[in-house]
Amino acid sequence: MNALRSIRGMNDVLPEESAHWQFFEAEVAALLGSYGYAELRMPIVEATALFQRSIGEVTDIVEKEMYSFADRNDDSLSLRPEGTAGCVRAAIQHNLIATPCRLWYQGPMFRYERPQKGRQRQFHQIGAEVFGIATPDADAELIVLLARLWKRLGIADAVTLEINSIGSLAARADYRKALVAYLEQHRDALDEDSQRRLGSNPLRILDSKNPSTQALLDEAPSLEDYLDEESRLDFAALKAYLDSAGVTYRVNPRLVRGLDYYNKTVFEWVTDALGAQGTVCAGGRYDGLVEQLGGKSTPGVGFAMGVERLLLMLEAMDRLPTPPSPEVFVVAIGDSAQRAALAAVEGLRDHRGAWRIVHQLGGGSFRSQMKKADRSGAELALLWGEDEVASGEVTIKPLRDDGEQRRVAVDTLADTLNTLLGSQN
Repeated sequence: MNALRSIRGMNDVLPEESAHWQFFEAEVAALLGSYGYAELRMPIVEATALFQRSIGEVTDIVEKEMYSFADRNDDSLSLRPEGTAGCVRAAIQHNLIATPCRLWYQGPMFRYERPQKGRQRQFHQIGAEVFGIATPDADAELIVLLARLWKRLGIADAVTLEINSIGSLAARADYRKALVAYLEQHRDALDEDSQRRLGSNPLRILDSKNPSTQALLDEAPSLEDYLDEESRLDFAALKAYLDSAGVTYRVNPRLVRGLDYYNKTVFEWVTDALGAQGTVCAGGRYDGLVEQLGGKSTPGVGFAMGVERLLLMLEAMDRLPTPPSPEVFVVAIGDSAQRAALAAVEGLRDHRGAWRIVHQLGGGSFRSQMKKADRSGAELALLWGEDEVASGEVTIKPLRDDGEQRRVAVDTLADTLNTLLGSQN
């Protein structure tokens, strides 16, 4: 019988990798917490209608990429393809937006697309959303927060901020008409994807990487010419905030984002540290989404970052920490020694600021256990045999230097380790 394997594009995170994930997640969580963002944990499965109403029924995500299915009640459900819609739904349902609030979330998202490095069918995002603040200082805070994160991670020089304003929903609709009218005159010159998008999501054509399509867009109507006055003022204010905070940016007039709910400010952090330029974090304002999903009219702005892509960046730039080795490895020979060792080690784990201790289980010869102790990277081995059990002592053996082996009473072991290794506080 063939062994079962994971589903294509849905990968395991192996033990040697998970320490890197924990490091990254902890850094982001600590930073978001310091800005007053509270974590929200949302279900992975939502009603399909949530994403149809928020993302847009004619977007690539809804049309081609969602994992949707009917449950036993014949209700259409979907694995979440992104986090903002679910966060908005939860905020409405639990009345979290009665006053301005800052939320963040993390977890897996799902899209059916061709798996490639840094882009899998199950991928992970960390996102943050701000509700109830209509002014561009909220947009600025999110961007400044992210700039601080890149500095903390040591990758600030490898990412570039691109910003744009796509105006109000009405201004965006007017621009869409003008863009479609222009592109219809040149339909045959468009690449296949752009021809398909012309009738469904024409603003995504601005994102096309096809050189001939990009050349055609050079003569297309400019989105900037269709901006409403309020969007112009807000965008100018955002740039002033970023200038005062020392955040470097590039205005990209073709940056529109692919989801229907965006308005006004949109932004992306891009990098070429992984080869071809790619987006590692993106977001923007969505002032109409809360009302669109059944809540009271409430402004919103947020971002989401791709965890896998950022970990690849950190790895490529040698910014990931080495996973810590255990400090203590426990070797016990014989059943009575194993029982004595287990009890003593559990006492050590009660010690405030306990050390990283690996206890060799399953028996084995002294020699084989010591080989494992050496391979573990531990600083010290604690040895129990019949003599140690009889005397109520333990032997401490240094593994990384020429220090002398010693015996100490078990009831003084914690103090001795504190002297040799120091507390973990």
